[in-house]
Amino acid sequence: MKELFQILINSIFVFSVIFIWLMLLYQFILTIGGFLWRNKLSKESYNFSEDDLPSVSVLIPARNEEKVIGKLIESLLQMEYPKEKIEIIVINDGSDDRTEEIVRNFILKDKRIRILNIPKEESGKGKGEALNKGLKEAKNDVIAVYDADNIPDPDSLYKLCGALISEEKLAGCVGKFRAYNKGRNLLTRLINIESIAFQWIIQAGRWFFVKISFIPGTNFVIWRRVIEELGGWDRKALTEDSELTFRIYEKGYRIKFLPVVTSWEQEPERLKTWIRQRTRWAMGNSYIISKYLKKIFKTKLNFSLIELLNLVYLYYLFVFAILFSDTLFILAIFKVIRISVMGPYAELWAFAFFLFLIEILIALSFEKEDNLSNFLTSIFAYLTYTKLWVFVVLRALYFQYFSKKEKKWEKTERF
Repeated sequence: MKELFQILINSIFVFSVIFIWLMLLYQFILTIGGFLWRNKLSKESYNFSEDDLPSVSVLIPARNEEKVIGKLIESLLQMEYPKEKIEIIVINDGSDDRTEEIVRNFILKDKRIRILNIPKEESGKGKGEALNKGLKEAKNDVIAVYDADNIPDPDSLYKLCGALISEEKLAGCVGKFRAYNKGRNLLTRLINIESIAFQWIIQAGRWFFVKISFIPGTNFVIWRRVIEELGGWDRKALTEDSELTFRIYEKGYRIKFLPVVTSWEQEPERLKTWIRQRTRWAMGNSYIISKYLKKIFKTKLNFSLIELLNLVYLYYLFVFAILFSDTLFILAIFKVIRISVMGPYAELWAFAFFLFLIEILIALSFEKEDNLSNFLTSIFAYLTYTKLWVFVVLRALYFQYFSKKEKKWEKTERF
C-alpha cells in the first residue's frame, strides 16, 4: 500500500512538471512571435482615403455606468474619423443611477448620439443580449464596441477600420487595452503587467504564427454582415466576445490584432471585484469548452479547434498541474510526503522562474515599462498573483458544475 501511494505521488509530480513546462515553452514561442509581430507592424501600411472608410455604429453596453461613461463619450466625439460616418448608441441596460441623464446631456450637444433604454423587466440579461438589442438599432455597415469604462485614443477607429477594409478575409480588427488606473495600488499594477503580457505574448504571438486573435470585448470593429450571418451574440455566454470569436473562425474568417490601437480602461481596484470578474471570465470559458467540445471529433482540424484544445489545456491540465505541484511542494517541505523521482527539479524550478521573468520583461519593454518597479512586481506576481488564478478557476468550476445558484452575467464594479 505504501509503495502504491509513493508511485501515485511520483506520478502526480511528473505530470505536474511536464504540463507546466509544456505551457512555459508554448508561451516562450509566442513571446518570440509577439516580438516578430511588433517588428513587422512598423513596416505595414494601408492605402486608402477617407472616402473609403465605412460608416460605423459604436455600441456601448451600459448598466449603472455614471462614474465612467462621460469620459468615453467625450473621447468618441473627439475621434479622428469623418463625423458624418459615426453614430454612437448607448444601450442603457436598466440603469438606476445617473447613466441616462449623463447620456441625454450629451445628446443635446451632438445628434450622433442615441440612447436605447432597455426596460427594467428585460434588463440584466448580460452584455451579449444588450449588444443584440443595440445591433437591431444600428444603421451602419461596421459595428464597433467599447465598454463604458474605456477611453480610446483619437485614431482608434481610423486605424481599425483602415485595416478592416484592406484585407478581404477579415471579419474584424481588435486593438489593445491598457489600464489607465495602473498606479492606483498593487493590484492594479499586477493587472497592468498581466494585460500587457497577455496581449504582447498570447494575442500578438498567436496572430503572427497562426493568424488567430481573440475579441477582447472592447476596442474592436466587425462587419455587421458577419454578426448577422452568425446570428448575433450568444446571450448565454458570460464571455460573449470569446464565444463569438469561435464562431467567426468556424466560418473561415479572421480577426486581426493591432496593438498600435490603444484604448485605456479601468481595472478592478479591489481584490473582491477582481475575483468576481475573473470568475465570470473562467465560467465563460468553461461554457465555451462545454459548448464546442462535443464537436471535437466531428470537426476537421482548424484554428477554432486548436484554440479550443488550448482552452482545455489551460483551464484543466495546466491549472491542476500548478495546484498539484504547489500542494506537493508544501507537503514535501513539512516532510508529510517524500518525492523519490530523480532529476534536477530545483534547477527546473529556477529556470521556469527565469523564463517567466524574461517573457514578462520583454512584453513590458514593448510598452516602455521595463523599470525596476515592474521587475520587482513581476517577481511578486509569480509567487502570488499567478496562484490566485488557480483559485479563480476552481471557484468557477464549482459555480459552473456544482452550485445551484443561477449563472448570470455580473457587471464589474466601477471606481
